[in-house]
Amino acid sequence: MNIFLFELKSLRKNTIIWTCSLFALAAIYLSLFPSIAKDAADFKNLLGGYPQAIRDMLGIQLDSIATLFGFYSMIFAFILLGGAIQAMNLGLSMLSKESRERTADFLLVKPVSRTAITSSKILASLTSLLLTNAVFFLASFLLANAVNTGNLDFKLFFLINITLLFIQIIFFSLGLVVSVFFKTLKSVLPLSLGITLALYMVGSLLASGADAEIVRYFSPFKYFEIPYIINHGSYEMPYLLTGLIITVVSIAVSYVVYNKKDIHAVS
Repeated sequence: MNIFLFELKSLRKNTIIWTCSLFALAAIYLSLFPSIAKDAADFKNLLGGYPQAIRDMLGIQLDSIATLFGFYSMIFAFILLGGAIQAMNLGLSMLSKESRERTADFLLVKPVSRTAITSSKILASLTSLLLTNAVFFLASFLLANAVNTGNLDFKLFFLINITLLFIQIIFFSLGLVVSVFFKTLKSVLPLSLGITLALYMVGSLLASGADAEIVRYFSPFKYFEIPYIINHGSYEMPYLLTGLIITVVSIAVSYVVYNKKDIHAVS
C-alpha cells in the first residue's frame, strides 16, 4: 500500500497536466461548434475538398459533421491520440523508472516481492488514468451540454468517452510489456511517441483499403469506431475482445518477465 500511495503521489502532477490538456483540447473545439452548426453547408463544402484518406485519418463524417456527435467524433480522434501517449508514457516508465532514476537497489532490497511491487505500480497507474477520465468526462459533458442546441444523449456520450479509458488501458499494457524487455530505458518519450504515432498512422492510412477489417486489428485506435457507436449504440465485439486479450496477455507477460529479469541501477 505504501508503494501504491507513493507512486500515486508521484503521478499527481502528470495526471493534472494531462487531464487539463485533454479537456483544453476538447473545450477549444467544442466552443467552435455553435458557429459551425450555424454555417453547416459551408463547413461541409470546405471539408468535402479534403481527400478521403485525410478525412478518414481525422475521423470526419460529412453526413453528420454538423451534429454534436458527428463533430465530437472528429475532435475525439485527437483526444484519443493524446490519451494514448499519456498511457504509453505511464506503461513504459512504471517498471523502468528504478533503473533510470538509480533507485533499483533501494526498492528491491525491501521485504516486498516483485509481484507486489508490480501490482502497486499498475494499480497506481490505472488510478491515475481513471481520475483523468472521470474529470475529463464530467467537464466535457457539461461543456457539450452547454453548446448543444438539443437534448444530449447521456448514454451515447458516455459510450463514446469511455473508449478513451479503453484505449489508454490497452496502450498502458503495451508500454508495460515493452519496457520489461529493455535492460535499461533511459528515455521514455521518444519510444512512447514512436510507438503511438506508428499505430495511429497504421490505423488512419491503411484501415480504409480492401483489407480494412484485418488491418484494424493492428491499430487499437480503430477498435472503437465512433460512427459505429453513434449508429448502433454499442461496440464491435471482435475488436473489444481483441483489446481485452492484448491487455491481459501484456500485463501477464510483464509480471513474468519482470519477476525474472536482472535489474541494475544505471551507473
